[in-house]
Amino acid sequence: MASAFAPGNISCVFKIIPHTDPARMHSLGMGFTVTEGVQATASEYHETKVLFNGEDINFPTVRAAVDRLIQNTDTTGIKVHLTSPLPLGCGFGLSGAAALATAYALNELIGTQKENEELAMIAHVAEVENRTGLGDVCSQYHGGCLVKLKEGLPLVADELSIPEQPIYYRYFGSIQTSEVLRNSEQTKCINSAADTALDALQRLTNIQPNPELFTACFVVAKQFSVESRLLSDARVIDTIAQIEAAGGVASMIMLGNGVFSTHAFDGATETRLSKNPARLI
Repeated sequence: MASAFAPGNISCVFKIIPHTDPARMHSLGMGFTVTEGVQATASEYHETKVLFNGEDINFPTVRAAVDRLIQNTDTTGIKVHLTSPLPLGCGFGLSGAAALATAYALNELIGTQKENEELAMIAHVAEVENRTGLGDVCSQYHGGCLVKLKEGLPLVADELSIPEQPIYYRYFGSIQTSEVLRNSEQTKCINSAADTALDALQRLTNIQPNPELFTACFVVAKQFSVESRLLSDARVIDTIAQIEAAGGVASMIMLGNGVFSTHAFDGATETRLSKNPARLI
C-alpha cells in the first residue's frame, strides 16, 4: 500500500492549445493551488477499482493513469482509494489531482521508478485523453500561483510571488469540462478572451512583487470570465457583485459555477493558497 497527495487547483484564466498529440495539448493561463486536494491510496487488487470518499466511481482519467503505469508489469489490477473534502466537477481540478496523486502512489507501490515529471505527464495525458482538464496537473506538480505562457510545454510555468494566504470560495454547481472543450464556438470565444488576459499576465510576471499583485490577477481573471462569456450563472454574477460592492475582489472559478475571493463573504468556505506540490505521504 502507498499513498500520495495532490493539491486542488483554482484556475483563473485559460487558453486552449489544441494538438493531435495529447502530450502537446494543454492550456496557457493562470491558477493557484490550495491546501485541500486529493489523497490517493493504492494497493494491489485482482482488478482495477476506484473509490471516491468510500463510494465506487467511474473515473476514466484515474483508470487511464493506472493502465499506463501497470503496462508491461506483472500487476493485473489496482484498487485506488481517493479521498477529498472538495467537490468533483466544480473547478478545483480534482480529476488532475486524483490522476497525479494516483500516479505518485502507484509508482511507489509497484516500483516503476519513474521521475515525478514523467508521472505528471502521465496524469496530464490521462486528463487530455478523457477531456477532464488541460492545465491543472502542471499547477499541482509545481504548487503555488503559476502563470503558463509557453505553448507546447504542458508542465512549464512561471511562479508569481504571491504569498500563502486565506482564500474564500463558494460553489453553486458543476460545469462539465468535456462539454466546453467540445463546443467549438465557445472555445473560440474563450481563446480570444484569453489572448487579452495572457498579455496582461505577461506584464505581471515582469513587475516586482508587491501587495497589489494578487489583486491585479483578480482583475485580469474577472475580465476574462466576462469576455469569454463563461460568467453567466446569476448566482455567481450576484455574489461577485456583492463582494466588489463591499470593497473586495472576486472572480469565477474555471471551470465551475463558483466564486473565489481574498475577502470573506456570505456562504463562503475558507481555504488557503498553498505552495506545496504533489507528494508522497
